[in-house]
Amino acid sequence: MTPPAVLVHRDQALLAEAAAARLVTRIADAQAARGSASVVLTGGGVGTAVLAALAASGARDAVDWGRLDVWWGDERFLPAGDPERNETGAREALLDRVPLDPARVHAMPAADGPDGDDPDAAAERYAAELGAAAGGGPVPSFDVLMLGVGPDAHVASLFPEMPALRDEGAVAAVRGAPKPPPTRLSLTFPSLRAADEVWVLAAGESKAKAVARGLSPDADPFQVPCAGARGRSRTLFLLDRAAASELPPDAGGFTSP
Repeated sequence: MTPPAVLVHRDQALLAEAAAARLVTRIADAQAARGSASVVLTGGGVGTAVLAALAASGARDAVDWGRLDVWWGDERFLPAGDPERNETGAREALLDRVPLDPARVHAMPAADGPDGDDPDAAAERYAAELGAAAGGGPVPSFDVLMLGVGPDAHVASLFPEMPALRDEGAVAAVRGAPKPPPTRLSLTFPSLRAADEVWVLAAGESKAKAVARGLSPDADPFQVPCAGARGRSRTLFLLDRAAASELPPDAGGFTSP
């Protein structure tokens, strides 16, 4: 796993704008190199703010939206269109505002989908979709995978000390999550680590201790899941000043004005 780099921005608004600009550049570069690109989205306040900032940016026209695959790192196992679903927030913030190819928007199954209320079957369905896109591998080599981090240091729906942390499949069904709703779908660590770049986004003082723990070289991912979120070639912790407030002075990284 790649050691993370830290970039600190003044506040959440500036963090979201900077991450949106970085995302446009990364997608455009991948499309120029290969003809297409793939990203994995996250929900939460910062993840949705990044998408909204991208929607408001004129730079969004640098992306060929028809040649972009969109995936999710986790999802609340709720009916389609539920306001608590990450997909719903992403569509409102960005996806319904740009000319994506609907066949390349890979939403995680909903609780009223073809598998009904069976999260294990839904996880298997999404794993099969990932495998088909990977051309034989378990998951595609995502260009960018974005993750939020919770005050308990969880990423995606991988919560401390829960069985999904040790799942070797591509997608896990999560039951009994400590944060509602209790039933979720999540990419596993092997899937997260298949991404070329992993970006961990955090804003606010409530995330500061989790960020500091996640950047500690001695952290156990089973206790501190964000410590296990690493990309194949690059890992970025994109923070605002409040989320970075517990980092030691020698943590390094770049601080914007």
